Amino acid sequence: MQCQELLMQGLSLGMILGGAMHFVCLVKSHAAYGRYVDASTSSVMVPARLAWFLQELPALLVPLLLLLTADGNQSFKGHLMLWMFCLHYFQRSCIYSLLTKGRPYPFNIMLSGMVFCSINGFLQAHYLLHCAAYQDIWFSDGHFIAGLIIFFIGMGINIHSDHILRNLRKPGEVSYKIPKGGLFQYVSGANYFGEIVEWLGYALASWSLPTFAFAFFTICFIGPRAYHHHRFYIEKFKDFPRSRRSLVPFVF
Repeated sequence: MQCQELLMQGLSLGMILGGAMHFVCLVKSHAAYGRYVDASTSSVMVPARLAWFLQELPALLVPLLLLLTADGNQSFKGHLMLWMFCLHYFQRSCIYSLLTKGRPYPFNIMLSGMVFCSINGFLQAHYLLHCAAYQDIWFSDGHFIAGLIIFFIGMGINIHSDHILRNLRKPGEVSYKIPKGGLFQYVSGANYFGEIVEWLGYALASWSLPTFAFAFFTICFIGPRAYHHHRFYIEKFKDFPRSRRSLVPFVF
């Protein structure tokens, strides 16, 4: 398959623009899923485990399909970075979705998530398989190696933070608690911080517009959610640690 360069540029710029628009909207009002769902006004709700599975799955299946249909002449770097992308979405769709204890999910948000994951899965896979041109000597490439390290550090933070959140409440408990341990000692959105670090590392390793666009969109979409979680904890708990930040340790 030939590189669809104009399509890659258009999708990337659209993602950057969409991220900026989401940021403006989400700073003023939080996305209506999780703790912010008003079940009385949502027409169709989907169980959390099923919703997360269906929402994240296209970002795994679309790249795998493109990998299976590729001619095999792609660079090792491109394949490695695409497998990094797939690893994240395997964890989200096939592991996280089975473990989550979240609330039922609005169908319309799940559907919009499926559409985004399908488009982004195609964007990342097509670019890395058919457009990216990398030299064979990858182990001496500083930003590639640094990006790999940052990606896996971020993934570890994300998975560990999700584990802490899942185990906050005992069986049968429904009240919210202040998360503690790991990076939650420093920020309210440790899980979001980890995911942002992941995709910044991915963008650094690839050094390309499509990967930057995805990292930028991620910051714009989940960054404000960390801010709203932080405000939620401050308003709900009088003993909330005042030194804790929203998203970036010691900074914000």
